[in-house]
This record gives sequence, structure tokens and C-alpha cells, in this order.
Amino acid sequence: MQIIPAIDIKEGKCVRLREGKLQDMEIFSEEPVVIARRWADKGAKILHVVDLDGAFYGKLTNILLIKKIIKEVKLPVQVGGGIRSYKEVKNLLNFGVARVVLGTLLWEDRDLAKRLFNEFSCRIIAGIDARQGFVAVQGWQNITQIEAIEFVLEMERLGAQRVIYTDIQRDGTLTGPNIAVIEKTLKKVNIPLIVSGGIASLNDIKELKKFEKLGLEGVILGKALYKENILLEEAIKIARN
Repeated sequence: MQIIPAIDIKEGKCVRLREGKLQDMEIFSEEPVVIARRWADKGAKILHVVDLDGAFYGKLTNILLIKKIIKEVKLPVQVGGGIRSYKEVKNLLNFGVARVVLGTLLWEDRDLAKRLFNEFSCRIIAGIDARQGFVAVQGWQNITQIEAIEFVLEMERLGAQRVIYTDIQRDGTLTGPNIAVIEKTLKKVNIPLIVSGGIASLNDIKELKKFEKLGLEGVILGKALYKENILLEEAIKIARN
């Protein structure tokens, strides 16, 4: 099971939101590149970078900073946030992004989603964010009528080879992951799942590790790392054993 540190970028700063709300934002660093190097030095094998400006405004914004992170850390970096076109996906992959995380685009254009899954295979991740069990898009501001688990299954049918499932209500709250939903989702899908939202302690990591055989591939950690509730080296050790 992979432990994947998250670097959320807003206006050039490394931040964390609570429940996906801009008005509830905490700044952890003015230097996201320094944070990326820190996680790399502590043993991370991949980084999860989100352009929050892009997610909220529908246009990838912090592209120069993302490029700098990729150049500096020499680790695979998966990137999401405001990526809404074939051209943007292609450009990101061409300059070294390991995997592109798509969210709103999947909801807006199923044909394009299928094309991207087929053309770029495992380098495209279906990023599915849920609030109260329903898919949230456009910077988590629009709650659709689509059940998140059904959307995961639809993306699998379209060709997605990997899903990141984020529970928005728990994201940034340090209240623990939604184990019941994670288990239910894993039992229904046949592709690897990466989960995010609420993970607060090493005990949470140990609990999630139990689902590895069901297809839980990774865990994205955010606020728990920044608050030092979880030390990255210890989380990696648990995930690896």
C-alpha cells in the first residue's frame, strides 16, 4: 500500500482546506517546492499535487510551480485541479507529470473521458470526490445527483484503471476515514482504489492496510502530516509491512 503525501497549492502557497471550503483554509508553507523536497527526503515514492486555484476556477493556474516541483524532486508526481481538456492532459504528460487526476471533466464529457482512459491508460486517474455519498464537481461546489459508488463503476466501464476516492466531509477534519464506504466501494470495483479524507493517525493507516487485498492501493495524507499527527516515515513503514 502506498502512502502519498498531498501538496495542495493555492496562490502559490501550500495549504489545506477543511471539507473543501476555501473560507476554511490553513496555510502551511509559502514554499510548496520545499515541502515537496521534505516529503521526498522522508521516503515518499510519489506525490499528489492539487492546483486548488485550478479546481475552483476551472483553469490550471499554478503550472510553473508544478513544473518546478517535478524538476526538483525527481519523484513521480500526480497532478489534479482544473484540468478540463485533452490539450491540458497531453501537455501535462509531455512535461513530466506521471499521472493526471481528472474530476469535473469526467462528469462533463464522458466521451472525452473514455478517449483519455483508452489513449493514456494508467496515466489517467479518475478523481471522484463525494459529499454525503454524491459526486461533487467544479471545485466541490456543485453536488450532483450521481451516487459516488455508481460513478466509480461507470468510470471503470469507460476504461479507468485507477480511482482516487475523496470523502470531502472528512477531508481536513482529522476525524478518521469513512471505513464503511471504503470497504463497500472496494467490494464493488475491480480496479485499484486510492483513498483520501479524514485520515488522522497511524491507527487509521493500520485499519486501511487491512483492505489492501481488496484492492486498496494507496492512501493520500494531508493535514495529518502537516500537523505531525502522523510521521511520514512511520506511515510508510506500516504500509510496507
